[in-house]
Amino acid sequence: MWALAPRTRAGECARASQRLLACCGLIAAFAVAGCQREKRDVRLDPPIVAALDDIRLLPNQISGAPPEVFFALDKPYENNAFQINQGKRLYTWFGCATCHGADGSGGVGPSFLDGWWLYGPEMVSVAASIRDGRPHGMPAFRDKMTAEQIWQLAGYIRTIGAYSATLAAPSRNDDKTARPAENRAPAAILFNEGAANPNPDQGPRP
Repeated sequence: MWALAPRTRAGECARASQRLLACCGLIAAFAVAGCQREKRDVRLDPPIVAALDDIRLLPNQISGAPPEVFFALDKPYENNAFQINQGKRLYTWFGCATCHGADGSGGVGPSFLDGWWLYGPEMVSVAASIRDGRPHGMPAFRDKMTAEQIWQLAGYIRTIGAYSATLAAPSRNDDKTARPAENRAPAAILFNEGAANPNPDQGPRP
């Protein structure tokens, strides 16, 4: 009887080791699944890009409905970090900071952080403003950017003026900035500091 005790203990240790290995395997499987990179469509097919240009605005050219393909693609320009980061690059390449500020705080052009959107805060309104331009200085980029680039840039601008933080955000700049990262909803933080001054000439407020 006493001779079997070491074997029993060895068997218990073996079973414990097997359970531990099984748990580690499950943890590793969950870790791999959680670290999968999000989908990156580097270049869309031309018919899809053309369909992205089918913006349906209201008669006053404010707000409206995005193209159906925007929803078929699962709104990637709002919730895909790669697409938003592409928009951030476009913001620099096309000199948007010259008028709107490197951090979106405004300058010659309006701010994206003060809670006021001249032509509506919706994604489709921002895309239409980039594509068609607006009075008083906003140029049209229809002939300078593809439809997909317009939506990428609109997505980035919306993260600058976001009032709720999202998981999707572009990479941080190497240089220091005066505001929090885009995924921390800088507009919301700024707006919570106190009420903004009245803007009677500006449009809807989210």
